[in-house]
Amino acid sequence: MNARMIPKCNSLHLGILPLTVLALVFFGVWNLRRVPAGMFGHVLTVALSPCSRKDVLVLTPWLAPIIWEGTFNIDILNEQFRLRNTTIGLTVFAIKKYVVFLKLFLETAEQHFMVGHKVTYYVFTDRPADVPLVPLGTGRKLVVLTVRNYTRWQDVSMHRMEMISHFSERRFLHEVDYLVCADVDMKFSDHVGVEILSALFGTLHPGFYSSSREAFTYERRPQSQAYIPRDEGDFYYAGGFFGGSVLEVHHLTKACHEAMVQDKANGIEAVWHDESHLNKYLLYHKPTKVLSPEYVWDQKMGWPSIMKKLRYVAVPKNHQAIRNR
Repeated sequence: MNARMIPKCNSLHLGILPLTVLALVFFGVWNLRRVPAGMFGHVLTVALSPCSRKDVLVLTPWLAPIIWEGTFNIDILNEQFRLRNTTIGLTVFAIKKYVVFLKLFLETAEQHFMVGHKVTYYVFTDRPADVPLVPLGTGRKLVVLTVRNYTRWQDVSMHRMEMISHFSERRFLHEVDYLVCADVDMKFSDHVGVEILSALFGTLHPGFYSSSREAFTYERRPQSQAYIPRDEGDFYYAGGFFGGSVLEVHHLTKACHEAMVQDKANGIEAVWHDESHLNKYLLYHKPTKVLSPEYVWDQKMGWPSIMKKLRYVAVPKNHQAIRNR
């Protein structure tokens, strides 16, 4: 690699960093759960590399990087993942009338998602005949997985965990290296690449990325398997964009599904359904990367100055009208 492509580093030596992280992980930092309330309201500046930011939080207390524009070198990362011959699976659910969002989702994914890498789109739908024909680039393919629908949109949302878990075990483990699980009523509007890939990643919810723990809408009822006490919590993660290695995603989705089954047997439903269970899981199984709200954004919230790019954004729509069709 051309030395001119690698910027100078005036801080922590990058050769030492992986060993430091591993040592801390195995000596217990990985299991950190209790963090002083309000600490995430402050800016933490960590000079781990020249690709850093001083205006946002760039590292979690358990030493997982938080991915913002300006914190990574995509050329170096692309080369690393190409050398590994990495294949990425992208799961999306297009149930009932939500299939109308699929064409824009796929077209924009072809423009911005993992460009230059092998990708398999896994489309879960109850309407396979309505899946649009979108031209795909070299090394990219689309697989349609026919599933049943449910009367309530909440049930559709919660059964995503069951379906992803089921197919991870029986198929995805043998076909791809990483899984990215995304909502269909969104579009890719800028680069989303291998910088997100890690054993397990979650994405900061755009409505809570700058909020204190007290404002998080965790499930607070102890009767639910998604319950999180008020003195615990790291971040509030969005249910619409998460992933990791296939094995780790299988563990996550299976655990969330089993928790929802138990809740149903006890006559309770978590306040934000599968998102509540995702937050509970990521509290006790720390993600190895955290994505900034660049990776899940709603432009109705404007464009804050800290957001250098809006990468994956909500498509304007009338949710209720679509759900009632």
